[in-house]
Amino acid sequence: MDMGVAGKIAIVTGGGQGIGRGIVRCLARAGIRLTIAEISEDHGQAAADEINATYPGTAIFQHTDVSDKRQVYDAVARTVAHFGGLDIVINNASALTPNVLLEQKTDDMLGRTMGAGAWGTWWFMHAALPHMQARGGGAFVNFYSIDAEAAAWLHADYNMSKSAILGLSRSAAVEWARYGIRTNIIAPAAAGTVFEALERDNPGFGAMAAAGNPLGRVGDPETDIAPVVLFLVSDMARYVNGETIHADGGQHLPRYDSRPPDLAAITR
Repeated sequence: MDMGVAGKIAIVTGGGQGIGRGIVRCLARAGIRLTIAEISEDHGQAAADEINATYPGTAIFQHTDVSDKRQVYDAVARTVAHFGGLDIVINNASALTPNVLLEQKTDDMLGRTMGAGAWGTWWFMHAALPHMQARGGGAFVNFYSIDAEAAAWLHADYNMSKSAILGLSRSAAVEWARYGIRTNIIAPAAAGTVFEALERDNPGFGAMAAAGNPLGRVGDPETDIAPVVLFLVSDMARYVNGETIHADGGQHLPRYDSRPPDLAAITR
């Protein structure tokens, strides 16, 4: 099926790891050329090499700390210089801080989370706008989280950042539609870098997540999440704008209980 994406040019933030890497693989198979904007040199270059081994000339790696405005604009500039334009931005990158109670979260923690999430998304959207305008339109897919909806314990700063991204995305969907630019939101639940961190810090988290999911399993970045992103940036979704899609096996319906079992101990 022709989805109208072959030859399009995309940036995927955090594209060297987890969900981002699954998205990169999926988009490359669909014929999209892309920049992997990744903070890890090793993961980012490995992802680009992997793509180019199968689809030569399809991917470039750009070292990018999305919490640094200059690096964000540099990633956009290099993409346009290398490929000749920009059609799609997938704002996937995020950061987690230590799992502590709201009253123990610090300004530095909030700054780190907002920088990699809300601010990084804001800067990439602003940097990409003139290039999408020049091409007569484009598509953003920004990442939200069920954590913000469930008010997940120990994630107050992350919840705040994701809520800001939701508000920004909805505003862009309304205001930038006049340029032919669509902005949609995805709230995934999959075995990405955030999931891996939670599983590492909370033994048994993976099994609990699978058991509590209506489909009874944890999503796969490449086969469960990436196809939804591909749909949202394709011509098949040309009339979809400002939508929030939960690619989570239905987890957003019953949600989950994130209350720490040892709450009395950690509040002493």
